[in-house]
This record gives sequence, C-alpha cells and structure tokens, in this order.
Amino acid sequence: MSSHLFPSAVHTMMIPLTALNWTHLYAIGAIVFLFFWTAQRPARRKLPYPPGPPAKDWISGNARELLADKLHFTFINWGKIYGPIFHLKSFNTHILVINSFEDAVEIMEKRSNNYSDRPYIPMIDLVGWTFNSAFKPYGPTWQAHRRALHQTFNQKASVKYRPLQIDKMNDMLHGFLETPEDFMAHIKTVASAVIMSAMYGYDVSPKDDYFTNLAEEGMSAMSRSYNPGASIVNVLPILRHLPTWFPGAEFHRVAKVALATVTQMQEIPYKFVRDSMAAGTASPSFVADNIEGCKTEADHKLLKEVAATGYGAPNPKTAASITTFIYAMALRPDVQKRAQEEIDRVIGQDRLANFDDEASLPYIRAICQEVLRWRPVLPLCVFHASVAEDVYKGYYIPKGIVHTDLRAQAMTRDPDRYDNPEDFNPDRYMTADKLSKDDITYTFGFGRRICPGMHLASASLWLAVVTTLSAFDIRPPKDAGASGNEIPLEDIEYTGGLLSHASPFKCSITPRSDRTRELILDLKN
Repeated sequence: MSSHLFPSAVHTMMIPLTALNWTHLYAIGAIVFLFFWTAQRPARRKLPYPPGPPAKDWISGNARELLADKLHFTFINWGKIYGPIFHLKSFNTHILVINSFEDAVEIMEKRSNNYSDRPYIPMIDLVGWTFNSAFKPYGPTWQAHRRALHQTFNQKASVKYRPLQIDKMNDMLHGFLETPEDFMAHIKTVASAVIMSAMYGYDVSPKDDYFTNLAEEGMSAMSRSYNPGASIVNVLPILRHLPTWFPGAEFHRVAKVALATVTQMQEIPYKFVRDSMAAGTASPSFVADNIEGCKTEADHKLLKEVAATGYGAPNPKTAASITTFIYAMALRPDVQKRAQEEIDRVIGQDRLANFDDEASLPYIRAICQEVLRWRPVLPLCVFHASVAEDVYKGYYIPKGIVHTDLRAQAMTRDPDRYDNPEDFNPDRYMTADKLSKDDITYTFGFGRRICPGMHLASASLWLAVVTTLSAFDIRPPKDAGASGNEIPLEDIEYTGGLLSHASPFKCSITPRSDRTRELILDLKN
C-alpha cells in the first residue's frame, strides 16, 4: 500500500484556466461585473478599502493571481508589501486577507457575530462537500451541527475516547516495530481508526481499509476544489449553470466523479451502523447512540452529515501532524534526545507513557505545539464571510466580503512572536523548564468556527509523540550499502490545496532497547 497520505490521482481536481477559458470568462465576467458595479454605485462607501495589490485589469481584478497552487505564499508576499490586513478583488468578489494574530482575534473572535458566515464556493457544492459543517452557512442548520459536535468532542467529553486512542496507538507502535518502512501508512491507519470507532463503532483494517481510503479520496477532492484557482467556476460562480458540453465546463465532469465518492462517505458508514444494529452486532458509537432518536428523514440527514463531518475531516489532519512530528525528530536528534531524557526521568523504561503523565512532561507538550506551528495543516483557514458591512481601523469592510486568516505561513512565521520561525525549536515554549503561556490553539481556528475536534486531535498528537519517543529512536534513512551510513534528510515538499501534508520521505525507526520491543509485543498480545 502506498504510504502517501492522499492519492495522487485526485490531483486532477485542479482544472487550469486555459487561454480559451479566459476568453469565455472575460465575455461573461464583463457583463456580470458591469451589472453589479452599476447596481452598487449609489451605495459606494466613503471610506477606503484596506490597501492591496493593484488589479491586473478592471474586469477580473486579481483573479489570475489567485490561481497559484500554494496560494498562501502569494498572500504572504503581498502581506510583506501591504501590511497585516489587505484587500483584493476577483471579478465582483471582495477578499480580505488577515496576516496578524491580533487583527484575527479582533475581527474573527471579538466581532464573530458578523464574521462567522461562509461564502459560497461553487466547486465545493458541486463535489458534494456542503454536507460538512465547516462549509455550511451560519444559521440554524450549522448551529445544530455545531451543537452535536461540541457535545461529542468538547474538552470534557473527549476524555471518554482516551482508552480507544491508547488502544489504536498501540497498534501503530506495533506497526512501527514490524514494518517501519510503512510508517506513513501506520500513521494514516491510526488517525482513521480513532474517529471511525468513535463515530461508527467500526474497526479499521491495518492495510487498505475501504473506509480509510474513501475518506482520503473525499478529502482530496475537497482540498483540490477549494482554492479560488482550483476551477474556473470558483472564479466566476455563474459558470456553474453552463451545460456540460460548453467549452470550459470540464469542471462538471470532474465534479460528477468526486460527488460519487463524497456521497459514499456519508451513506456507506451510516448504513454499516444500521445493518449492525439490525443484526445485534453494533458497537457503541456516536451514530448508534443517536440513531434511535431520529424520527424523520431530516433527522437522519442531520445525523448522517454530522457523523460524516467527524469522519472525513480529522483523519488527514491528524495524520499530517503526526507525520510532521516524525520528520522533525529525524531532523533534530538533539530535540529527540532531550524529550527521551524527560520521559525516562519521569516514567522510566518499564512502561509506556499514558495520559496520566501529561502534566509531568512539559517538553513533550512543547514538541506538540511546535509541530502545529512549524508545519500547520491548514495553510489558509476556511474562508469566512461578513454578514453586514463594517469599519475596521478606518477601512471599509463590505457586506459579504470573503476573508481568510493566514495562521499558517504568516502568524506562525511572525518574527515578533517567534525567533527564527523556520527552525523547529520546542524551547520557544519553555520558560525555566516549564511550559510557557504561549498558546498555539489558533492553528485550529478562531471564534465560532474553531475546529470542534481540536481536543481529540490534540490528545491523539500528544499520545503519538510521547509513546513513539518512549519506544523508538527516529533517525535519517541509512545507506543500503555495507557502510549503513545515515543519509542526510533534505527539505521535503509540502503539498498545496486546503490541506498541507508532507510528501513521502524515508527515515529509520528502531526500538530503543530490547525492553521497549518487549513492551510493544506484550501490548499487542
């Protein structure tokens, strides 16, 4: 099985805007732009928009510049020129980009009543991902989703999943022991196993699990459909009404294939629970606990969507963070050694760490925080939208503006907050051998749209870090020749799209001692 976290085949989701596409786009865009510009003229604001890059032309604005695969780097470069908040346009869509942590808190938390909506992203709709809570507009349906997810995964409720997390993490450690070269596959499995058991009572297979692969395909379809440049229809939404045979409407064909996968993500695991309950073999789970309370098709639809939100989103994000941890340890043996010294001092080598040890291991927590900062999984947050017009720092913010924060490559790289931000350095969170108050939870979002699964995800990352370092040494890969010398690790590529994860790489994962090998085998048996 491939150790790549996401199938490469779905990279076809990126539909380039060809010269032919641009010709049609300009013709239709000019008409739409003139209509809206004329309609809005009487209500033109007196205050200026925030500064931003000049439009390439008066019709498309900055649309062509939004086609970059790694759009966050484009936004970073603009932020260096135009400041912590800046404005641009794509045809008639206003976009506000927030680079500053302080501005993000002010806008997205203190003014969350105005900035918690979602913009309409045509390709996300066409591939079927509007079932997911993250993409639902602010309103009663989203509130029902949010309430269900919060009740299931809030900080207190997440504790009940700890035995499950320990059990699945032990499986990962055994995988590292038996086939360390497949470490990325083992990480992918554990990330899927925890959430699939919690949501559906399903026990994930160690290799080529159907539901795990289904979630990968669905997440890849979403990630590659999300950015403004992912498809011509995202740049000009009116094009979604074009017939499939029309030149430039290839997005309909691609979306149809993805929609089939995304529909299966919702339907098949849900059917698994219903069939298991009918047969009397169902395990306790979120769906099993709530399905009997569903009296209407609308109730079933809500439960199905909430469960699929939990199933689809956390798996790749958790897997990406654990993989980054492995990469960081292979790069920084000094950090690894210090962490293992802390573990040995507090726990010894006769058992593996567990959640009861967390408060006594501040350096392990610091490593987790640095993993989230150093290579954030979401280079851009999911776009927000304003409900009403606003004024911020003397700038006019129009109603319906699409806005995003760069918590990945701007906030986590802010030199005023982090010295040498490109370095992996857990010490930045330590003060006199104690964990500092610097909180990295902003990598999970802001305000009412913060990730509801953040507590479960943080716990999985912490457990993966502490148990792996308890049991294994992680080093760069070794030469296959007789010398067995270590091969220096180069900087590895991280993907673009909504979710960013490491490209496949090699490393050496070996038991720290015969004793730790025995511990892992005993746990498996």
